[in-house]
Amino acid sequence: MPACSPGDPSADPSEGSYTDLETLFADWREFEAPAFVSGVPDYSEGTMAIQHALLPTMRARLDALDPSDWPVARQIDWHLVRAEMNGLDFDHRVRRPWERDPAFYVMIHAAQSDVPAHEGAVIHGWIDLWTYDYPLSPEDADELADRIGAIPAILEQARRNLTGEAHDLWVAGLRTFRAQAADLDAFAERVGGTSQALDAAIAAAGEATDEFHDWLESEAASRTRPSGIGKEHYTWYMHNVHLVPFSWEEQVMLMRRELARAHASLRLEEHRNRGLPELTRIQTAEEYDQRLDASVTEYMAFLEENEIQRVEAWMDPALRARNGSFTPAATGEIRNFFQEVNYRDPVVLRVHLHHWIELATMVEEPHPSRIRSIPLLYNIWDARSEGLATGMEEMMMHAGLLDDKPRSRELVWIMLAQRAARALSGLQLHGNVFDMEEAVAHATEWTPRGWLPDAALVRNEQHLYLRQPGYGTSYLTGKIEIEELMGEWALQEGETFTMQRFFDEFFASGVIPVVLTRWEMTGNVNELLQSR
Repeated sequence: MPACSPGDPSADPSEGSYTDLETLFADWREFEAPAFVSGVPDYSEGTMAIQHALLPTMRARLDALDPSDWPVARQIDWHLVRAEMNGLDFDHRVRRPWERDPAFYVMIHAAQSDVPAHEGAVIHGWIDLWTYDYPLSPEDADELADRIGAIPAILEQARRNLTGEAHDLWVAGLRTFRAQAADLDAFAERVGGTSQALDAAIAAAGEATDEFHDWLESEAASRTRPSGIGKEHYTWYMHNVHLVPFSWEEQVMLMRRELARAHASLRLEEHRNRGLPELTRIQTAEEYDQRLDASVTEYMAFLEENEIQRVEAWMDPALRARNGSFTPAATGEIRNFFQEVNYRDPVVLRVHLHHWIELATMVEEPHPSRIRSIPLLYNIWDARSEGLATGMEEMMMHAGLLDDKPRSRELVWIMLAQRAARALSGLQLHGNVFDMEEAVAHATEWTPRGWLPDAALVRNEQHLYLRQPGYGTSYLTGKIEIEELMGEWALQEGETFTMQRFFDEFFASGVIPVVLTRWEMTGNVNELLQSR
């Protein structure tokens, strides 16, 4: 019998040890990726059918490893692999991005996301332009010429694969390919003349992108079905892939509660502050740079002096590098929603951008587990990553960060209201209660102060939430889970509880679903994990 290749799902599970789980994890990650033919990932109907047919054999290898006698940390790794396998199964049964989601075929990513991996389903072979050093070396220019040169063939395959009829996903895909065209134009300007092969590849990819956009537009009228996955599928996905212990119906209830709490808390803050001057926006580039730098210094000092978490030297520059630059606006003109917050008190948004501290931590102090040291597939990290960033805003406010800036407290409630409003819109999209325009209208209406007039921003957010079930609610479901964990752990610890010990132990678990962090920190197992 021939030897099994590393990605062969029938490989022998051997002794059933943790080492076998590590081997299986490597095999699984190779199995999950499609084969490449001349630089083009194969998502054709037949190839995807074969992958799905072989998945149960891969799952059988996992089930053959009985982790019940392993230490909790290693049992958690087993559950992470199971969640990823459930994610691929769900993609084949329900989500089918290669068939339903034109944006799946976007290849060019010009900037790094603030979370561990790309938001939403992403095609294998994607190109992160931000990972290259500039000016490009000859070797990198050759590599990019080959990779960008594959885009026309990838989009040609996409025309055959995209047989789905999800209307909102289809129409939203038009924006993503206009964005890819713009990114290619900007990249051509940046690296033009580096090599003839790269120049030619960028030009061909740009032309193919424009033609694909036009094809999507010509087909849009015939793609008329709803895009949501439905309430039952949504609940299954939350429980079995993202390990979020809330059903679709429970998430609707939680988001409504958070929306009401945010609006009521905002009105109370405004009433308390009614005699104080309103916050004014940053007016100049010089003021912007000064206040952004000061906000990082303020936040990092708060974390250290108030013993919120262990602070390392590399955390400050990781956060400071994301200060951005000044964007002019006419008097009374509304910028991007988050800029409206940022230009009034940048320290409020520095708290959410704790993201960048965590990403730096993953580089500087990677988790010792091979499975947890790299980002989980299918955005399984979303409630943990986005929930932490959102939760820190309110938690740090309560911890005293804004005690001397009462008007800035209003910004925290405004951001919470916006996230709850857009989360409800995303839930109703997946429940096939709203279409895209109804979702946009709801999020816009329930965002305070008219700070969400940009329908394009709202559509982009709702598009992501359609593409990735659970992402829109993850900001608040994760926050709620972390708050619950803090309370539970504090009760266990009693008088020995400290905020720094809580956060240091919380971060030590890695960027994994909160139910698993809870198990590691408290020993309490959520019922989602008790059935195999």
